[in-house]
Amino acid sequence: MRSPAGPILVIGRNGQLALSIAALGRPDTNCVGRPEADLADPAKLAELIARMKPRLVLNAGGFTKVDPAESQTEEAFILNRDGPAHLARLCAAADIPLIHVSTDCVFDGRKQTSYAPDDVPQPLSAYGRSKRAGEEAVAVNCRKHLVVRVSWVFSEHADNFVRTMLRLAGQRDAVLVVSDQIGYPTYCPDLAAGLLAMADQVLAPGFDEWGTYHLAGREEIDRASMAEAIFAQSRAMGGPSAQVMPVLTRDFPTPADRPLNARLDSGKAAEVFGLRLPDWRAGLQKSVRVLVAEKN
Repeated sequence: MRSPAGPILVIGRNGQLALSIAALGRPDTNCVGRPEADLADPAKLAELIARMKPRLVLNAGGFTKVDPAESQTEEAFILNRDGPAHLARLCAAADIPLIHVSTDCVFDGRKQTSYAPDDVPQPLSAYGRSKRAGEEAVAVNCRKHLVVRVSWVFSEHADNFVRTMLRLAGQRDAVLVVSDQIGYPTYCPDLAAGLLAMADQVLAPGFDEWGTYHLAGREEIDRASMAEAIFAQSRAMGGPSAQVMPVLTRDFPTPADRPLNARLDSGKAAEVFGLRLPDWRAGLQKSVRVLVAEKN
């Protein structure tokens, strides 16, 4: 049985979510990555849980590269399905709540409105299928779980769309960006704070609202317009900029198919946890400022 004084254990150390959680500086939160926390190694997971005796586990790890998952499918399923299944069984055995982070890529993007947590997943890619399998594994193996789907996450940390656009702008005068993929961008430090707020409420006496939630930004935008917003911020700060050349997804083939509609309805998280993430544009300004400063 866990100690009530145990930490919130975050699986992951170098991804943008783990880095964003660590940057919040909460002394009760411990981000652990490989080799100590290896989703591909059940024995190491068991050893970690036994040693740390966490009061809650937040799984921010996994295989996150969407296109490489098409050719590295076995590894994607090991990290996104099998690892979370082991973690869920360990948490259930020790009566530890588990928050598992998932993705909009479990949907096919054909819905005309934003996706609710109870909409039927139909992933288009190997990455999406592996993440959906992980959701199911967590739900089956650990009653005290939250699956929290996130979407279009960006920050000043690690690799993400903002960093990619600024890198490309430093290399070329024009950038092709899809204009028919829409979503709710999510500033990762805001997401990190939201997940820890959920964790705090999960740990309160009497909590029993287990299940699937969405936690994403509020204002929709398409990828090309978001790139324009990134470059506008960068220009204002003396950073790199490029002309955005809009292109339809069908004319811009990638190894993995992505949902055209990645909008996640966070109404359930607002209702149960009182959570509404701040305007993502403020986070975009912060991210661009840090990344431009890195280049200068």
